Amino acid sequence: MRILIGNHIDPSIRARGDMRAWTQRLLWFARPGDLLILCCEPDTAFVDYALAHTGVKREELTVLAAPAGAYGERLLDPASLTVPAFVEQVRAALGPDGAGAVSEVFALWPSAAVARLADALGVADRFPGAAFFGQGGGEIGNNKANFRALAAAAGVPILPGRICRSRIEAIEATGALLDTSASGAVVVKQAHNGAGVGNQLLVRDQEMAVDHVGARHLHHLAPGVDGVAAYWAERWPWASGERRWPVVVEEFAPGADAVYSEHYASEDGTRATETGRLLYVGRRLSHQVVPLDGVTAPVRAALLGGGTRLADAYRAFGYRGHLSADALVLPDGKVVFTEVNAQVSGSLHIYQSIAHAIVDVTAEPARQVVEYHVPPTWAVPSFAAFLAALDELDLTYDPATRTGVIVSMPAIPLAPGEPVQFVFCLAYDPAEGHAGAFDRLDARFATVPADAYDASQHIGTGAVSFSS
Repeated sequence: MRILIGNHIDPSIRARGDMRAWTQRLLWFARPGDLLILCCEPDTAFVDYALAHTGVKREELTVLAAPAGAYGERLLDPASLTVPAFVEQVRAALGPDGAGAVSEVFALWPSAAVARLADALGVADRFPGAAFFGQGGGEIGNNKANFRALAAAAGVPILPGRICRSRIEAIEATGALLDTSASGAVVVKQAHNGAGVGNQLLVRDQEMAVDHVGARHLHHLAPGVDGVAAYWAERWPWASGERRWPVVVEEFAPGADAVYSEHYASEDGTRATETGRLLYVGRRLSHQVVPLDGVTAPVRAALLGGGTRLADAYRAFGYRGHLSADALVLPDGKVVFTEVNAQVSGSLHIYQSIAHAIVDVTAEPARQVVEYHVPPTWAVPSFAAFLAALDELDLTYDPATRTGVIVSMPAIPLAPGEPVQFVFCLAYDPAEGHAGAFDRLDARFATVPADAYDASQHIGTGAVSFSS
């Protein structure tokens, strides 16, 4: 038996909203006999759907909802994991063998609260890295400022940039990088955020092509030094998480290809698990593809080599588990690394559970898997409506051809009557590509005007609303 915990980054590090749907991707990792802990009762339709693909029977799993805690059912409150009554509930669910029945504790986020639960149950030795995580190691391994220091120590190439711990340092670093950068632009990065949401691109040239960039927010700098100072006078509290964390200021690399190399760090060493590509539309993460293709042998070697050195470095300071080394392939073919996500990333279920276990992308004929985020221009009324559309469009996953759509997480509306936001995987023949299938879905569901969301993602000079 394994204990699987569907948590997310501790709210003490970064505030999160409603994560009910995203954390239910835990079901893709479930095996017969496992005990799953979630922030709420899982969506019944999604449970049946996911398990029909994995072959696990519902009665072979035990699912517990943690006490609601400070965040209701929207997010697992770390403190809920060690509420004495809940610890006893988990202990009872282990059965007559108790702690002896547990082979592993697996969490989406390496929280100190998970280490405390494992210790309370007497299974801390089955939570890899428990001692490190119990002392707050999850924050250390997922801090983008720490990444730059560790990458430099490991000899892994990174873009020119600085770690700034004050507004004055940020003004100086931004000015220096703008003066030396060929692009005339820099990226500001929060220490803790994901999918480009915590990144802001500062540009002087308003004609620069930035649609493909992994920086959700954009700011056109006013001319001169005063524009930089004015920006930081306004944005330092946001960038630093209300002055709690350092800020990364990094040179912008236009025209780069976003890729990643995933690894697993264990007591015995590290191993590479998969490589893939991230693609952005409107500076918003749109989709990702596994396995990685379309790169040269030297690029692949540099990606795997640098990813391995980073995985080894993170393992050396105590991290255990899955991690993703994100990188850019520059137009000249050079590979530079941008961050490490030392957690179960949003890619693990795509390649481990769907691409390899269900689709079997290594078999013949060749297959690839792309996972799309439902675009903000789509209005999907419900999970059932999306499945019905897949049937009508002949896009439901077909095990015989190993092609079609597998919905990756439940479609739960954030508010009554609102369209649902979720992600879905599409298995396809690489010779045919995935654009045609996506276009058919786009024609069905794209009914929201693009300008309904664009304004909140663009920060110009002057007073403009900001969404983070």
